[in-house]
Amino acid sequence: MRIDILTAVPELLESPLNHSIIQRAKDKGLAEIYVHNLRDYTLDKHRKIDDYAFGFGAGMVLQIEPIDRLITKLTSERRYDEIIFTAPDGERFTQQTANRLSMMENIIILCGHYKGVDQRVRDHLITKEYSIGDFVLTGGEMPAAMMTDAIVRLLPGALGDETSALSDSFQDGLLEAGVYTRPAEYKGWRVPDILLSGNQAKVEEWLYEESLRHTRDRRPDLLAED
Repeated sequence: MRIDILTAVPELLESPLNHSIIQRAKDKGLAEIYVHNLRDYTLDKHRKIDDYAFGFGAGMVLQIEPIDRLITKLTSERRYDEIIFTAPDGERFTQQTANRLSMMENIIILCGHYKGVDQRVRDHLITKEYSIGDFVLTGGEMPAAMMTDAIVRLLPGALGDETSALSDSFQDGLLEAGVYTRPAEYKGWRVPDILLSGNQAKVEEWLYEESLRHTRDRRPDLLAED
């Protein structure tokens, strides 16, 4: 799949998009990720891409012209399944969202910055808006990186064990049960005996019950959604 990220501050994306699972997916040819600097698409000689908001209010707003110019260029070259805007008032980004987007071929993610973007961008150019939580960040670069990571790790071949993603928290609407590794005993703290029993059916039953208990204790709202 291909992900194009549009940003006013591309430097913020250099590290998260060039390490770990994302880098592995790129090296394997599973994902193409391109970061575009909006300043390259402004006609202003000072590469200015923001201005004061009309009316009352503090804060600078990303202008529509460089955003439209870049999106027009990209969409003239290929078809995009979604053009996404990272917004605090957008739809909540969930594991199910990542699952759906991972099945797509091409997506664009526009990072908000400063006070946001000209509303006409959202009205006429964007197809989906997502939020990673009920808080405000300086820009949408970190949410874009998080969304990209959540999507790319689901691509077949991105993880060493493809079944690993299937047991992640939220994948089945529950939180993942606690996990253990060697040594089986440390400072008197033992791994639950059931996990050492070798009885796969009993282990899976225990894991489900632990997952349910963990969800009930920490995120009862997930159970209420059912």
